[in-house]
Amino acid sequence: MAANDEQKPSEEPTDDLVTSQHSITVGGRELAYTATAGRIVLRQEKHTDGAFDGNVAKAEVFLTAYTLDDADPGQRPVTFAFNGGPGSASVWLHLGLFGPRRVVSGDVGDLTPPPYALVDNAETLLADSDLVFIDPVSTGYSRAVKGGKPEEFHGFAADIEYISEVIRLWTSRHDRWMSPKFIAGESYGTTRGAAIAERLQSKYGMYLNGLILISTAMDFNALDFSEGNELPYALFVPTYAAIAHYHGLHGDRALSDVVAEAVEFANRDYLWALVQGSRLSPEDRQSTVDRLAAITGLSPDYVDRVNLRIEHIRFFTELLRSRRLTVGRIDGRFTGWEADYGRERFSHDPSISAITGPYASALNHYLHGELNYRNELPYEVLSDRVRPWSYKDFENSHVTVADKLAAAMRTNPHLRVHIAAGYHDGATPFAGSDHVVAHLAIPDELRANIDLAYYEAGHMMYIHEPSRLQQSADIAAFVRTSSNR
Repeated sequence: MAANDEQKPSEEPTDDLVTSQHSITVGGRELAYTATAGRIVLRQEKHTDGAFDGNVAKAEVFLTAYTLDDADPGQRPVTFAFNGGPGSASVWLHLGLFGPRRVVSGDVGDLTPPPYALVDNAETLLADSDLVFIDPVSTGYSRAVKGGKPEEFHGFAADIEYISEVIRLWTSRHDRWMSPKFIAGESYGTTRGAAIAERLQSKYGMYLNGLILISTAMDFNALDFSEGNELPYALFVPTYAAIAHYHGLHGDRALSDVVAEAVEFANRDYLWALVQGSRLSPEDRQSTVDRLAAITGLSPDYVDRVNLRIEHIRFFTELLRSRRLTVGRIDGRFTGWEADYGRERFSHDPSISAITGPYASALNHYLHGELNYRNELPYEVLSDRVRPWSYKDFENSHVTVADKLAAAMRTNPHLRVHIAAGYHDGATPFAGSDHVVAHLAIPDELRANIDLAYYEAGHMMYIHEPSRLQQSADIAAFVRTSSNR
């Protein structure tokens, strides 16, 4: 079945879903499943002068769904998954962690050369949950309808609203209201996921069993290096220490020891020093310079020149400057080259450069060659079309969904939350997620509903094979224990 992207002026857009049958062996058990790929037409109620005009087509949203054959829908969990960006398709979680097929991309120092390979994912979450991967508008094959305005979908509020509607629609069409339900998001997908959990509850009465939040970005105050905001300078220090450790700047010390020292310093002496400003004595300032330099692997002179405040892109550019290397933001284990080693900020993230090729190639082959979905649009893996992204709901304040997550947990005390963090993630530092969790406005008895997992890898920690195996097992256990079945 072919997708028709050239709509006639009078032609209403229609779903172009394609189904196919597959099987995979997981733990000695053969799983027969149905894969469904394609775009569903998202409609919106329209009113003019108080009169109802009907449901008007607004967007065509691309999904890839996997459902286990002959399963009881009332007992079978379903997980809705997306990545972040904003501007990222769901390819990373799809082919890196959850799906029944995964790309072989290699890892630091042993990257797979093109052409790449797809293999069965023996650790697929499909063994424990049906899966629905959602590509937001302007990513993947998702687009506004002909004549529609894509920018209407490019913002915090609109994004939450229409993706919640996609989840409601899929759930209703497949009679899954009584299934255990989960949302899994990565990076900005955790911003989206926490807000959607609250909206599904308050708008539709759809209560979830669990949230899977990978590389969290729930409170941008912990991530935004802006004038007067000292918090991210402290919260990034443990990540800087872990990256320095990976590159041999802490000798033979254990990573756990290095991280523990960095966390204690960042939370107490360092944060205290930052808020002192000009009140900091010369002796205390020099002590802070020396300790911060030793922990981060930077020179005391550099730490002194940046006034104790190490911005993250500057860190990735500076750390290995003497080796003529930069380190990755998404994954600080990766290194890259520049044409000019006098620059202040690197020109590209070497970790993103290393993995985009395998994932993009594998996804395009997989949809066309294995799932039989045809579409001549480019599959947008990482799209700049979503910019500028609107945060108008947060005018004069920083972006946060911590309040929405807390409200969802207070309303639904059965909601469990699994948070995964990579020690070498320089985009969403693990200390940042710890900070948000510690400040959630929930009663103490609900804190046991939150699981925290840490991995010796980066933002997409599943690129690191030992982390992928452990993370797959951790999330599968979380889904099983949270399904209440």
